[in-house]
Amino acid sequence: MAETGPARDETASVRRRTLLASTAAAAAGVLAPATAAQAAAAPHDRLKAGPGSASVAGLLTVADGDRDLEWITTALQVAVELELCTIPPYLCAWWSVKDRAGEAARLIRRVIDDEMYHLGVVCNLLVAVGGQPRIKEAAPAYPCPLPGGVRTGVTVYLSGLTRPFVHDVMMAIETPEAPLARDLPGSPTIGSFYDGLLTAFRTTAPSLSADRQLSTRIGTDDLQPALTLDDVERSLEAVKEQGEGTTASPADSFGDDQPAHYYAFGEIYHGRRLQKAGSNWDFTGEPVPFPDTRPMTGTPCETWPAPPAHTGQLMDTFDAAYHAVLDSLDAAWAGGGARSLDAAVHGMRGLEPIAVELMETAMPGTTSTYGPRFRPPPASENTITGV
Repeated sequence: MAETGPARDETASVRRRTLLASTAAAAAGVLAPATAAQAAAAPHDRLKAGPGSASVAGLLTVADGDRDLEWITTALQVAVELELCTIPPYLCAWWSVKDRAGEAARLIRRVIDDEMYHLGVVCNLLVAVGGQPRIKEAAPAYPCPLPGGVRTGVTVYLSGLTRPFVHDVMMAIETPEAPLARDLPGSPTIGSFYDGLLTAFRTTAPSLSADRQLSTRIGTDDLQPALTLDDVERSLEAVKEQGEGTTASPADSFGDDQPAHYYAFGEIYHGRRLQKAGSNWDFTGEPVPFPDTRPMTGTPCETWPAPPAHTGQLMDTFDAAYHAVLDSLDAAWAGGGARSLDAAVHGMRGLEPIAVELMETAMPGTTSTYGPRFRPPPASENTITGV
């Protein structure tokens, strides 16, 4: 995933926020946490199934001494699922903005780059310990809860950029441990999730292989292989610092004039820059105009009117191209390396014109338009092959 967006200030030390350090409570329909007795009796029983089965809360019930290599690989796969889940809704929001040079588009594009970088980090760590990221297999069907049972009550759906979408999806995903505004449903923080993962790395001291790890530039970030425990610690601390598991304040976030994700989305929602007045922070700064957007309706797409034949073909073309991107990402960390990663980047760029055409196609009987569905591939297609 090389540089895919507009160039950004190379000197900025961006303080990102990722949903990987969000809340830990099992959502409805996702595996509930085990009791302490269950964890002691069979600490890994819940960890052996494929993507979508492990909950963060369940992982955290496993005793420290039982958090072995299997626990590490399971936790990292959950991280892959979480990061992947955020990218399609953020892409839809960005694609819907007509003025890509505007402030709102710039803020969203930066977050997309960050999330792609975080996906690369957890995939590198997973192959470093001998695992294999299952990216295509983890692709969700929207709307959906967040993977791993984090952010209880948040439903992730696809839509063009609207204020409700910014508030209910984008800000809800990125809510930090101590947000400026407490108007979003909260849950216990899981900053301890990465502490536990780092402790497991130190205790287990697994061999770290450079084989299949990737190096590339994503936005303003350099993805590098993790070759030592110090590299692992730096990677996990960076994700933790950037995520909701930290207590980073708006002052920290704005130290380099780059707002963290929650606050960046808050500026779009409130229509004002975040600024400090006395000892308090609030969205009372310079205006951030809400952009003119393509009015893509929200998923589920099963509720959409039947599309015209050409529009239906475009939807199918988009989904096929999306599946090819997922195939290339899987292949990149299965031995395909830079060639497969370049194919994924090229494929992602090719999604945009199809999505925009869909977003400019009126939906009969409404004031909205169609849009991409990001439908996951059939389970029978989820086979990872190298190159």
